[in-house]
Amino acid sequence: MADKNNEWFDWLKALLFALGLAFIVRMFLFSPIVVDGPSMLPTLHDQDQMIVNKFTYKISEPERFDIVVFHASAQKDFIKRVIGLPGEHVEVKDEVLYINGEPVEEPFLREQKENMKSYQTITNDFTMEDLPGEYEVIPEGHVLVLGDNRGNSTDSRMLGVISMDQIVGEASLIYWPLDRMQFVGK
Repeated sequence: MADKNNEWFDWLKALLFALGLAFIVRMFLFSPIVVDGPSMLPTLHDQDQMIVNKFTYKISEPERFDIVVFHASAQKDFIKRVIGLPGEHVEVKDEVLYINGEPVEEPFLREQKENMKSYQTITNDFTMEDLPGEYEVIPEGHVLVLGDNRGNSTDSRMLGVISMDQIVGEASLIYWPLDRMQFVGK
């Protein structure tokens, strides 16, 4: 009888340990997110399920073109691409991204640009000064984010720059649906 009690106690300890470990991993290291909407097409599709790495930005800063998840409000997280970093002036003019006056290639938009008609635009022209906050450069501790589907994305053009404190983590792995399983990013 004592052996059976010890066996149940051992199982209970193992189960509690596994639950505690899962809680720690989910809370501090990785968590799932479901893409909601078309704002990151063609890179991410509506209902793609991804893993968010919450740990990356505890030891490093976001880099240009990282795909990040951030708290847009208390109830809603958004997923967008980092375009501008602290201290930079960002501008888009005639479909060209300029960082501090220098053109920067956006490889993830190449297919969209190749397939667009002469009368279409992917990204309407804007400068930092046009955005909420009317900053000349991105303040320290903030980034500028845009969706890849620029014509259908609520991003820094409406929200303003995003505080690093709002960033949950980097989203770089689609795990569902299986036929779309891949690492995404730059």
